[in-house]
Amino acid sequence: MTTNNLSENTADREIVISRVFDAPRELVWDAWTDPKQVVQWWGPRGFTTTIEEMDVRPGGVWKHVMRGPDGTEFPNKSIFKEVTKPERIVYSLGGGKKGAPGVHFETTWTFEIVEGNKTRLTIHHVFPSAEDRETVVKVYGAIEGGKQCLARLGEQLAQTPVVIERTFNAPIEMVWKAITDKDQIFKWSFGDLTGFKPEVGFKTEFSVRHNEKDFRHLLTITDVVPGRKLAYTWKYAGHPGDSLVTYELFPEGDKTRIKLTHSGLETFLPETNPDYARGNFVMGWTSLIGTSLKDFVEKAVN
Repeated sequence: MTTNNLSENTADREIVISRVFDAPRELVWDAWTDPKQVVQWWGPRGFTTTIEEMDVRPGGVWKHVMRGPDGTEFPNKSIFKEVTKPERIVYSLGGGKKGAPGVHFETTWTFEIVEGNKTRLTIHHVFPSAEDRETVVKVYGAIEGGKQCLARLGEQLAQTPVVIERTFNAPIEMVWKAITDKDQIFKWSFGDLTGFKPEVGFKTEFSVRHNEKDFRHLLTITDVVPGRKLAYTWKYAGHPGDSLVTYELFPEGDKTRIKLTHSGLETFLPETNPDYARGNFVMGWTSLIGTSLKDFVEKAVN
């Protein structure tokens, strides 16, 4: 039984848990379907997970073992019934622990876009009977465990760097100059920089006023490979946190592929200050790299 077919008579044998993440749906989907990421957040706090097999497609098998803080193992085997990227995953699950009742139920995960770049992820368990539901709640702590699992996913997503990649119809030398020359940077990007030199150790800053607040950005160059790579730390005066911005350029004939990576955003404590929410950086860099810089260098070519 899937979410679309649920009716009122299943209410006493369901568990529904939902959480909104400050991350685009594709990123949340990848965190759920990539085994290397899943093991970082799956399970309640204090649990670890080992994945033996994970084939995310209809008919595919997912076998994993969860281990509690006391070393107790919980082997699980699921069969995927529906995988609709990036909207919906449905699977049947069987598992449990030695000496305790086994569990069998069907789970639907839905990934819904909300508030632009955020994602609402909803877990919907449906059990064969109300008694089975109560067993899972009492013996395995399914409700609290599910909430903790989603909380761990949120923490994992917060540590995921923002990555923007675009290909420009412009030679690499032109793109390099656009991201390293102070006068050109001013035309497509930040406000009035106090200065800019692509030299390790060079410090500069600029201010932006937003929502009647002033944000003073402090930058320090940390890595330079002429024509190929530029990196600098990104801080805010008077606010905790230290992140890293990296530009990488790749020649593709007469064109240039640029990759922007901004890591360390979780250090800005976005959970207590929405001004530093990850989604704001996604929107900002998407606009700067995907529109402003692209238009600037491509107009210069023409």
